[in-house]
Amino acid sequence: MAEPSESGVAVSSRRTLLACAGTACAAVLAGCSTYNSNNGGVAGSQPAQPASSPAAPAGSGSGGAAAPAALASTSDVPVGGGKILTDKKIVLTQPKSGEFHGFSATCTHAGCTVGSVSDGTINCLCHGSRFSVINGAVVTGPATSPLPPVSVKVQGTSIVQA
Repeated sequence: MAEPSESGVAVSSRRTLLACAGTACAAVLAGCSTYNSNNGGVAGSQPAQPASSPAAPAGSGSGGAAAPAALASTSDVPVGGGKILTDKKIVLTQPKSGEFHGFSATCTHAGCTVGSVSDGTINCLCHGSRFSVINGAVVTGPATSPLPPVSVKVQGTSIVQA
């Protein structure tokens, strides 16, 4: 049975409107499907690079891999302390002279970026968690998981991601 209307146009217009609204909603929801609940960002917003082979610069033509970009200079990381690279979400530490480690700078308790490195610990200012500069292990909670390691190596006087 057809819907009552003064003309056949009203029924057609309503159906068209509903179809368009449904399509628009589907498009909006499709855009939401890449949301990454771990960090509140968009999954895939940064292209993934294989850990074993850094990408060569565009147009290099050499066929070889480009040298990894320096995260910091070895002189930027104090012995017994560390340096937080907020933009890269990495914390670099030097527990002993010449021994460098890298860890995620994201606290495993509530996802805050750690705020300082002192007295042998990486410190989260949000809730007081403290992590070892040697291995990222929890020294003081409320965090219960260690900071994930980030593989780094020294090349000359630069610290690079391995």
